[in-house]
Amino acid sequence: MANAKIDILGPGDLELIEGLYAQVFKPPHDVEFFQRRFLGKHNALIMIALVDDHPIAFFLGFELKPNVFYAWLFGVLGDFRRQGIASQLLEAVQAWAKERGYGSVRLECQNQHRPMLHLCISHGYDIVGIRWDADRSENLVVFEKLLD
Repeated sequence: MANAKIDILGPGDLELIEGLYAQVFKPPHDVEFFQRRFLGKHNALIMIALVDDHPIAFFLGFELKPNVFYAWLFGVLGDFRRQGIASQLLEAVQAWAKERGYGSVRLECQNQHRPMLHLCISHGYDIVGIRWDADRSENLVVFEKLLD
């Protein structure tokens, strides 16, 4: 099990996220894609996970509504999957959100991303709905966890 260092980044660090994203997901997106998604969002959060000072995973999120924090996007490089990195990121997000007074964290997941579905369930997230994603022509599973 890898023990990653989790760092919080700022909006000026989106080029690092762009590079990590391109190594995890296809097609790649440019920095402007991430900047547009954050426009008008409150409490944008950008985190990375580092192992031996090398960035190996990222997280992006923002306030969905005053009491709900939205975990928008996770990514872990292939060589570091199944080592607990996503769990460390998720726990760091939950702690960050709780410290700022959020009552819950919500996220959405494509049904075919089984490891992410398992991660959510193993961390106490409840399925609270399904949302149609017209861009992908598929349903997304909506998860939410109340923060104690």
